[in-house]
Amino acid sequence: MQPQSTPYNLLVILGPTASGKTTFAAHLAKRLNGEIISADSRQIYRGMDLGTGKDIEDYTIDGYTIPHHLIDIVDAGYKYNVFEYQADFFKAFEKVQSNNRLPIMCGGTGMYIESVLKKYKLINVPVNQDLRDSLQGKLLPELTQILAGYKSLHNQTDTDTIKRAIRAIEIEEYYLQNPEIVVELPDVKPLIIGVNIDREARRRKITSRLKKRLDEGMIDEVKKLLDEGVAPDDLIYYGLEYKFLTMHVMGELSYKQMFDKLNVAIHQFAKRQMTWFRGMERKGAKIIWVDAFENMEDRIARVEKLLKG
Repeated sequence: MQPQSTPYNLLVILGPTASGKTTFAAHLAKRLNGEIISADSRQIYRGMDLGTGKDIEDYTIDGYTIPHHLIDIVDAGYKYNVFEYQADFFKAFEKVQSNNRLPIMCGGTGMYIESVLKKYKLINVPVNQDLRDSLQGKLLPELTQILAGYKSLHNQTDTDTIKRAIRAIEIEEYYLQNPEIVVELPDVKPLIIGVNIDREARRRKITSRLKKRLDEGMIDEVKKLLDEGVAPDDLIYYGLEYKFLTMHVMGELSYKQMFDKLNVAIHQFAKRQMTWFRGMERKGAKIIWVDAFENMEDRIARVEKLLKG
C-alpha cells in the first residue's frame, strides 16, 4: 500500500532505454497503490508498438494490470510536442491523485520529465510570419547560432533541421516579447529514482532486444502504418526504429544496413539519455540511482523507505 505519510506527491522512475524501468515502475505501482504516467515521447502513438518498445505486458503483475496513462493517445503521423505533454501530464497527475493513488512517472524522455519537474513555461506559441520570413535562406549553423543567443542549447533536437531551428527561435522570441506570461501548474514534490545499467550490459540488451522485436514483426508494423496512409516522412520524423525501418521498407537500405545503422543509433540514443540525466543532476535535480540488476524486492523496499522521508 501507499505510505500513509510521505513528503512526496510524485515518484519518478527514469533511465535509459533497455534499463528495465517500466517493469520496475509497474512492481512499485502494485506495491504502492500507484498509477503510471508515461514519459515516453513515442509511446503516445497508436499502432507504434514494437518500434517504441511499448511492452504493455509489463504493466500486468501477478494478473493485475497497473492503470497507466499517456500511452496510445494520438494517431501515428501526428506531431505531438512537449507543450501538449506537459498539459496532458498534469491532467493525468490530478486524476491519479483524485483516485487517492500515487502518481508514478516512468520514462526516458528527458525533456518531457524536466517540463514537469521544472514546470517549464510552455504555451501554444503562435506563428510569427515576419520572423520566419526574416530567417528564410539561412543555413542551419547560422540558425543554431541565433538560437544560442536566446538560451543554452541543451536539446539537440531543436537544431536537427532548419524547420525545427526556426520554430525554436520563434518560441524563444515569443517568450522574450511576453515576459509577463504566467503558467499556473500544480506543485510537484518528486522523489526521483534512476535505474542505472552498466554500458556493456546495456549494449548487449539493446542488441538482443532489437533482434527480438524484428523477429516479432517490427518491419510488418511499419508496413501496416504506411499502408494505413501514414506518410514515410512522418514515420522517419519519429527517428530510431521508424526512421531506419521506413528507409528499409522504401528500398533505401538493405536489411543488414538497416540493422547495423539502427543498432548503433539506439546505443547512441541511450548514451544521450544518460547525458541528459547527468545534466539534470548538475542543474540541481536529486536522482537516487539503483542498479538494474539489483533484486527487485530490495529495490522496492529501498524506495518505500525513501518515500517515508
